[in-house]
Amino acid sequence: MNISVVIPNYNGVHLFPETLPALYQSLEYTGKKYEIIIADDCSTDSSLEFIKRNFPEIILLRNEKNSGFSATINKGIFAAKNELVLLLNSDVKLTESYFTEQFRYFELPDTFGVMGKIIGWNDELIQDGAKYPEMQGFKLKTSLNCLVEDPKENEFIPSLYLSGANALVRRETLHLLGGFNELYSPFYIEDVDLSVRAWRCGFRCYFEPLAVCRHKTSESIRTKEKKLYIRTIYNRNKFYFHAIHLSGLSFAGWLIQTLPELLFRLLSFRTDYLKSFSELIRNRAQIKQSVTDFDQICQKTGIKLSLKEVRKIIVKSLKNRKISFFRN
Repeated sequence: MNISVVIPNYNGVHLFPETLPALYQSLEYTGKKYEIIIADDCSTDSSLEFIKRNFPEIILLRNEKNSGFSATINKGIFAAKNELVLLLNSDVKLTESYFTEQFRYFELPDTFGVMGKIIGWNDELIQDGAKYPEMQGFKLKTSLNCLVEDPKENEFIPSLYLSGANALVRRETLHLLGGFNELYSPFYIEDVDLSVRAWRCGFRCYFEPLAVCRHKTSESIRTKEKKLYIRTIYNRNKFYFHAIHLSGLSFAGWLIQTLPELLFRLLSFRTDYLKSFSELIRNRAQIKQSVTDFDQICQKTGIKLSLKEVRKIIVKSLKNRKISFFRN
């Protein structure tokens, strides 16, 4: 299986001198054919000039306006030609043998994809492991990671979702799913949604601890206004996710659980939470369309699991294993 690498970029030129040579090294190590696609979200730095000058073989795609993560990476996804697609953030640096242990997953016909272990840029601290499906009432929490402490040779460790930072996925399934849902633009939760859609319609996601990459955390100082904006988008997208993936009594339970929290935040002068919820109401037609689109995919696969059923599969597969947990 050959590889297409899709990198969404916005003002990441300062990262390229380290990340791109490492990427080439890891791709060459596989012995497979590959292509690299950089989808640029209307950068204002010298990203495009740097790529054209130093890596002219890279396929460059550019948005006419800043469109956010989902729309940008989708442009690269639907231009990719190879059987496997690596969805890679511009601030992630691969190790040489990154791909070696991942190809075996695609020998299973129901594999959607696999992600590797993310550690620090300059240290060995683990930032991301397998994503564990933690439920708080009817709400899915997405910050809990787990590591199997007694790994078996060639085992398959499930992950609720694949981080958008380093997900190796099957292109055919990725196209079937329609790529990332652009409702979540500009950022956050879109990778959770994509993987959960894959699980619910019969595919599986995995974590490979021997596939290691390094992530450079942001050192920028965010203003109070920027933090408020990010929090508003994050909570809005969590609302979107639950509205799309819960139905019937589960959705009713989630709504009953959410309304007191909304009231509490209002009393605490957290108006951003109200704004997030109002976006849920305002965009209910788009949410309904997302549900319809997903139902059509399930009709093609003949499988439609609930979020609860997906959680049960993952938890059961990790039963009686020695596991350590951590949050990110």
